[in-house]
Amino acid sequence: MPAWFTRARRRTLAASATAAAFALVLGGCSSGDPEPAGASDRSGGSGAFPVTIKSALGDAKISEQPERVVTLGQGSAETAIALGHTPVGIESYEWGSDKTGYLPWIHEAVTKAGDKLPTQFTGGEDIDFEAITELEPDVILAPWSGVTQEQFDILSDIAPTVAYPDLAWSTNWDEQIDLIAKALGQPAEAKTLTSKIEKQLADAAATRPDYKDVSFSYIYTSGPGTLGVFQSEEQRVEMVSSLGLTVDPVVNTFKETKGTDSALIGLENAEKLADSDLVFTFYTDAKTRKETEAQKLYAAIPAVKRGAVVASDDNSFVTASSIINPLTVPWVIDRYLPLIDKAVAKLDK
Repeated sequence: MPAWFTRARRRTLAASATAAAFALVLGGCSSGDPEPAGASDRSGGSGAFPVTIKSALGDAKISEQPERVVTLGQGSAETAIALGHTPVGIESYEWGSDKTGYLPWIHEAVTKAGDKLPTQFTGGEDIDFEAITELEPDVILAPWSGVTQEQFDILSDIAPTVAYPDLAWSTNWDEQIDLIAKALGQPAEAKTLTSKIEKQLADAAATRPDYKDVSFSYIYTSGPGTLGVFQSEEQRVEMVSSLGLTVDPVVNTFKETKGTDSALIGLENAEKLADSDLVFTFYTDAKTRKETEAQKLYAAIPAVKRGAVVASDDNSFVTASSIINPLTVPWVIDRYLPLIDKAVAKLDK
């Protein structure tokens, strides 16, 4: 399982305040494909060049408007596309890709824009530096990634590389948007994208007033006998709470595993989730799901016992619902709500 699955940090959406501003209950949520923020000016924006972007691994000095963009990690390609800059190359992510070989929201957005699909290359611990070099990038975007210092130094010899400000896989989702918009010369567009994401989630929440008093915990396992809980400020939890549900207060009483916005509590503490109306989770495959659900302590969690579990076997959905960016949020909302509705219905029985 990719490292970012347990390192998906973010900043908290002001969901309740935003929802109040859009409290009109809609006939359907406005989650259609967004018009790329930079679509009207695909050659660039109003940002001044040269620009220097600092990171924990070193500075990226971008002398002029980038034309050829390469991305590593998660979320950067989506934000670049939303800004009107389809990358020439992106890190491949087979686990979450569909039959096209691409993450579906990326394939859909690029196809809709009429652009050429990006070349995909190996990333992670075995970055294909030769493939990246052949793409002749003007900038490499990796603010939410696990790029190491050694990898960064090599990448920086190829093109200016924007890495993470603090820790690997720990860049807040809106900060990632800010960094990419700055690197692409469109800093003013960042707020537009962030506000659109908040509104899409708030509009969806307005269609589900029955979610208001429903509590949930978002859990995961890493093998037999294990149990982890994502905390309220983690991206996938933030997405759910922004749809109107309430994080079970017990979640934030557990000690965080440093830098992860999650806590490994052990299956022996599963009973502490007794007040969670719903449980959200994911499984790497069908075999893992079967083994996990067969554990007595896991099966005894009240939400699990009554079937009030939101879990998809679609790897693309699991990926999209785990990260907040301009393309995943509108893609996932219409797919998420029916799953949540089904679990909430279990509470009436």
